[in-house]
Amino acid sequence: MVEIDELFRRNRAWADEICAQDPEFFSRLERQQRPEYLWIGCSDSRVPANQIVGMMPGEVFVHRNVANVISHGDLNALSVLQFAIDVLQIRHVIVCGHYGCGGVQAAYEGRPLGLVDNWLRHIQDVRRLHQAELAELPDEPSRIARLCELNVIEQVYNVACTSTVQEAWRGDRPLSIHAWIYAVKDGLLRDLKVTLDNRSQVPATHRMRHG
Repeated sequence: MVEIDELFRRNRAWADEICAQDPEFFSRLERQQRPEYLWIGCSDSRVPANQIVGMMPGEVFVHRNVANVISHGDLNALSVLQFAIDVLQIRHVIVCGHYGCGGVQAAYEGRPLGLVDNWLRHIQDVRRLHQAELAELPDEPSRIARLCELNVIEQVYNVACTSTVQEAWRGDRPLSIHAWIYAVKDGLLRDLKVTLDNRSQVPATHRMRHG
């Protein structure tokens, strides 16, 4: 186990290495934050946003929680989204889940874990909506893997249904929401081929009407 003091040593080594490569890096970083991407991902320690896409600090704005869920009552996530879109003027929201997600697996199996069980109800809702498709798959691992994908897609629609995103689209802001999934086993991202970029793609039941 790495001791706490070792983390400070590693931080110093990392900062020294960055400065050796680019002496002006931290002074530039201090002056401004201008990312074009908001990454909504899982809290899993094996899925670090910047490293996966090969970007440095300051290039990706990040929000992470258990199983990359966007709940319409989660003021933390909604505040991050609003700040990213209205203040940072990001152009892409990436919802990225991952195969082997412990939260998705726990939701699928119904194993009690404590307080987090209430959070995982969101994923159980996704399972309920797609139970016929999942039932057709041959075994439990393939069903859990597919639920990981379906959860990402559902969260993309949840992002699109927020007032912040719909207001941005109403103002003709260029903003796209993407569904991606990451495989820990090979380190590669997969595009789930779901991208939303205008109000017409929001379900009619959730589309805001103006005037």
